[in-house]
Amino acid sequence: MSRAQDNGPVYPGEQATNQSFEEAYRQYRPAIRKYLAMKVHPMKVDDLLQYIFLRAMESRHTFKGNSSLFTWIFKIAQNVIKNEYRSSSRNKEQSVDMKTCAGHSIGLDYARHVDIRIDIGSALEKLDERDRHMISLRFFVGCTLAEIAVITGMRESAVKNRLYRGLQKLRKELKEWGDIAVRTIQDMVDIVDANGNAANSEEMEHVYRDLFGKLKGSVEELVKKFKHRPSEKVVIEIYPDLPAFHQATGEPGAPDWFMGTFEGNTLKIVSPLNPGPAHSYHSILQSTVHLYAMWLVKDINASAPKWICQGVGGYESKQMSPDFIIDSVKDTIVRGIVPTFRELNEDSFRFEEMKGFQFTYLIVQFIVDRYGMDALNRLVRDAEQFNEALGCSESELHGQWVTHLKKAAS
Repeated sequence: MSRAQDNGPVYPGEQATNQSFEEAYRQYRPAIRKYLAMKVHPMKVDDLLQYIFLRAMESRHTFKGNSSLFTWIFKIAQNVIKNEYRSSSRNKEQSVDMKTCAGHSIGLDYARHVDIRIDIGSALEKLDERDRHMISLRFFVGCTLAEIAVITGMRESAVKNRLYRGLQKLRKELKEWGDIAVRTIQDMVDIVDANGNAANSEEMEHVYRDLFGKLKGSVEELVKKFKHRPSEKVVIEIYPDLPAFHQATGEPGAPDWFMGTFEGNTLKIVSPLNPGPAHSYHSILQSTVHLYAMWLVKDINASAPKWICQGVGGYESKQMSPDFIIDSVKDTIVRGIVPTFRELNEDSFRFEEMKGFQFTYLIVQFIVDRYGMDALNRLVRDAEQFNEALGCSESELHGQWVTHLKKAAS
């Protein structure tokens, strides 16, 4: 399991007092910036960040080494924020809107090429300010327990207890994510429920076993089949229901069948436990394989057209049976209005209306059956070179495919 601090800045605790402030800036800047992002308007973050380190540079002679250099600079940051609130005529600090802060998610690393993240921003919003502050310092700023103790003026044992209570509250807010999510956080900081009172989350444990089981075999098979080692690890973000997923993807009015997408190396899906009316528990699992296959094609060739990406995704995930697919488009085929490859690149929700998922599946199936997997691999790497990949032109391939579909539909 991955640990939240493995890839972050190395925070101190035993830094030499003569450490250069240039090095301090490089090392502590990410953490201080994250803290600012939780406290002030985004437009002010970078200006205040520069000011904090300028203040630290000017006051470096006052640093006596009684605490770590990081916590000393952090105290300066806290004072700067207080002054910022005073200048803005605010009576108290404003808490961060966790729903809009990037990175408020829990990562679970179970498969070599896949990391799954759970969005916890909404749950954090429901905690009180102090609990939210403690959890944010620990997990999103990356402070150690000792550093939090200095920052908050509490004993380290009190910090640990407060964090534990905050995580217990977070578990209740996470509802179906429950114990597996909180235990993931606890593993990062070695906070253990000594009384064994953790909420039962067998349902979510089952979801994770199913999801990782589905991905583990499929991902390895896809990597071998397409002869490509992924350039980076894929992250899967799971949203609790369709409205949350649609909002997060910028499509609040999306149809119910829209349950997954990918941006960069991040796959976003709705929870299999709340798939909405158009999907089921198992179809969400299959859809995740579909999305990974699409991402892999794009990782091989960033300019690969949609019809190849969607076709490979559908073909490899086997979400729909061949009989269902051909039956669902039989009428369209009989009427002679099989879409062109250009039409199958439609990048809107009309793609589903024109049976795009079915037709892209059918063309990839046809290419594999007629020309073989090596030919599909060549086409994935250069979708413009039909002759080099298949020995025929684009129009000839489309004609062969339509003829094949008419026979299959008759």
